[in-house]
Amino acid sequence: MNVHVKPEHDGYGILIEALTGTVTLRHNGMLLASSDRAKVMYETRLKPTIYFPPEDVSADLSKRTELQTFCPFKGTAIYRDLLLPDTCIKNATWAYDSALPEAAGIKGHIGFMPNAYTDLDLGDNEFLERNDGNISGPVIDWLLREAAYLPTPEEFTAALAVKLREQGVFLSRMAVMVWSLHPMIAGKNFVWKKDSGEVNTFAPTYEIHDHPAYQNSPLRHVSNGMGGVRHRIGGDHPTDAFPILEDLRKEGATDYVAMPLRFSDGRINVMTLTSDHPTGFSTANLGLIFECSAVISRYYEVFMQRENAQSLLETYVGKRSGARVLGGEIHRGDGDEIDAAIMFCDLRGSTRLEEDLGRVAYIKLLNQFFETTSTIIHDHGGEVLKFIGDAVLAVFPAGENPHEAREQALNSARSIVSTLEELAKEEGGHRCECAIGIAYGGVTYGNVGSRERLDFTVIGQAANIAARLGDFGKSLGHPIVVSGDIVNDAVKSKQLGAVSLHNVSQPVESFAILTS
Repeated sequence: MNVHVKPEHDGYGILIEALTGTVTLRHNGMLLASSDRAKVMYETRLKPTIYFPPEDVSADLSKRTELQTFCPFKGTAIYRDLLLPDTCIKNATWAYDSALPEAAGIKGHIGFMPNAYTDLDLGDNEFLERNDGNISGPVIDWLLREAAYLPTPEEFTAALAVKLREQGVFLSRMAVMVWSLHPMIAGKNFVWKKDSGEVNTFAPTYEIHDHPAYQNSPLRHVSNGMGGVRHRIGGDHPTDAFPILEDLRKEGATDYVAMPLRFSDGRINVMTLTSDHPTGFSTANLGLIFECSAVISRYYEVFMQRENAQSLLETYVGKRSGARVLGGEIHRGDGDEIDAAIMFCDLRGSTRLEEDLGRVAYIKLLNQFFETTSTIIHDHGGEVLKFIGDAVLAVFPAGENPHEAREQALNSARSIVSTLEELAKEEGGHRCECAIGIAYGGVTYGNVGSRERLDFTVIGQAANIAARLGDFGKSLGHPIVVSGDIVNDAVKSKQLGAVSLHNVSQPVESFAILTS
């Protein structure tokens, strides 16, 4: 007989029908399954799929493999290898042991991948072609046209939620967790709520991975490749699978879905959908989102790539330099001639510190030193250009106010010395001394290097003098030594005279800054 498809309807759909007679499946003549209780599933966009009751499968299958996939209509599929006499076909079969209501008819049944069999005998059954039509047209059209002009992920998230509601998806809450490449922030979580219509952005630190709320959450489940999550909420449906479900139930939620959003590099991000409609999400609702999810994922990938690029550039070359690189100053030789105060801050006695403390404790101390100096420099309007071994090179651009740049550099130096002294007094602290040199002058601020490797830095006599003054102060026991144009009558200092510095043609009038 023929297997007839029910009348077409708008939206994504699943139809499961029983096949009559015996249906058999073979691989090069070897029987894999034979059943008179086989079923066929028709699903929008997909070819008809045969499912066999497990007791009618004679093939030798492995234990479940690590692979899991998620379908918001059928649930999470588990996979097994097909063990043949002469080979093994990886992840050849799948089953939904905990099928969702829409797919309850195939719960526990086994489906075979197309490469797992060579012959399918349907008996008297026939498949009829479905004409699925364009079920995601309005949303896809919006994604390909209007959405491209939204400048931020927050605006995109809010507009997407509104568009889905316009198409009959009863959203009360939508969140997208996107993992990032940032030294301090694990990712961005964009949360839209129907009541406010606004998007709140959360930026959890890496400590989130150890937090109990995350450990037992759908976010961790989906991000770790364990499949998606679908839970009805309210009534007789349990809410103890994840703590957040009970929180959502108290807010009136009736249905919850967490599905993966994959980036092109394989990273798995998470989109969560919550409904407060009495019947929750329909198959058509979730089908619409599922069909659009790849395009939605690409939008967030583009947004995050720029954020990642910005955060990585700021981390490795500084905020100002990073902005200039992102702004297009990427060619060798690109740069500006600027006036600036240059600071060179060197950790004193680092070799002895490493010997006394050991490598691990020394690295911890070095990071504390860099964190202290960087924070103070940034707070005073400067920018750390780079870490050179155990030293910090920083710039304070003058702009229209040379006096302010000198003041910022000098105040930073004083604050660094006093803060390091305070840290040494803390429990378990170590005395950490520095040698700081500051000079003012014209420098080239831009790209230098080879064709394969560029460095965004400052080049000029002021940079060289700052480094040499720091070395000179180290030899005399002065923590801060500056060139004569840095000091004024209000600065407590000790005149050191005109000092001859290595690789500097003329002596430099120098002063030691009194810090106590």
